[in-house]
Amino acid sequence: MTAPEHFLLPTYARAEIALVRGEGVWVWDDAGRRYLDFTSGVGVVSLGHAHPALAAAIAEQAKTLMHGSNLFRIPQQELLAERLCRLAGMEGAFFCNSGAEANEAAIKLVRRAAHEAGRKNPVILALAGSFHGRTLGALAATMQARMQQGFEPLPAGFRAMEAPTEAALDAAWDDGVAAVLLEPIQGEGGVRPLPVEFLRAVRRRCDAAGAWLVLDEVQTGMGRTGAWFAFEHAGIQPDAITLAKGLGGGFPIGALLARGELAQGFAPGAHGSTFGGNPLACRAALAVLEAMDKEQVPAHVAQLGEIVARELEALAARMPCIREVRGRGLMWGLELDREAADVVAAARKEGLLVLTAGSKVVRLLPPLVLTEEELMEGLARLGRALERACGIS
Repeated sequence: MTAPEHFLLPTYARAEIALVRGEGVWVWDDAGRRYLDFTSGVGVVSLGHAHPALAAAIAEQAKTLMHGSNLFRIPQQELLAERLCRLAGMEGAFFCNSGAEANEAAIKLVRRAAHEAGRKNPVILALAGSFHGRTLGALAATMQARMQQGFEPLPAGFRAMEAPTEAALDAAWDDGVAAVLLEPIQGEGGVRPLPVEFLRAVRRRCDAAGAWLVLDEVQTGMGRTGAWFAFEHAGIQPDAITLAKGLGGGFPIGALLARGELAQGFAPGAHGSTFGGNPLACRAALAVLEAMDKEQVPAHVAQLGEIVARELEALAARMPCIREVRGRGLMWGLELDREAADVVAAARKEGLLVLTAGSKVVRLLPPLVLTEEELMEGLARLGRALERACGIS
């Protein structure tokens, strides 16, 4: 099936590959070529492509009831909210369709709760290099000028911390700060894990000042880092988290989870979503959670993450073009001394799909269920791509 591409708005620089089928960690294009997928649809296909349990759950629910609206109770939504809240130590959930929507909901929730507490001009701190989505509110919290350019004026009420340090936190803080919004590992910002001590310092500052800590776990959540949520590695408890990407295993769904005052911050009519939390999306997410539990996915990811760290460091030792290796679990970035796009193109010739995270970082986000053998095969193909792109014989 082909169609004229010019009817699409030019919002993506697409590769000349049309993917038509997937199975596990493999995908096929319309010419029949097979690729090892280390993108997971940008961290979305957490259980791999066409996972039998997920496909069966979606098909069964689609034949039963896909949509009924949030004007009525949705049993699948209630079950999913309970499951996620118990996993994350939260008290309430709001469901939407994407990570940007989840972050918009978090921004609105913080502002609403701040106004209820008597703060007239609440400020949200975000970190330089962050990425929280492309809607206007989420974009205002995305502290990357290249992404904001051309969309001004952006909503006010956001302030940047220049670095993940206590000194930068001190410099950005004043009495107007109501919340801090952070990614535990910056994704689009170059796969940059935030120091554990910094996350703990932010938690302490929020506690002392009566502010809220909101963590954007859209990319890091749902087992990606070797725990259900990345905040677990720091031993802290945020006041709210946002989820999407891997939550539905490929089906669109986002979530905002909150506790304490924030869990009571919305009243009927304060926020909403036509499609958010519909029976089909929630049944898909429940199937993902059930499969991840059954297959012990977070522990599996933690084990593979140790192998990835070792292998990528060995690769960097023999590749002068690699400046730094960063990541955790199955979320990794290779910072290069050249354009990452060249490595991405070379990898495709090796039958491997990888991503960029900025102009000079190659990003690896394989499905969480890949085997050690598939992992090693992908890293071998990446090594050959690096040799090709970096001119190493």
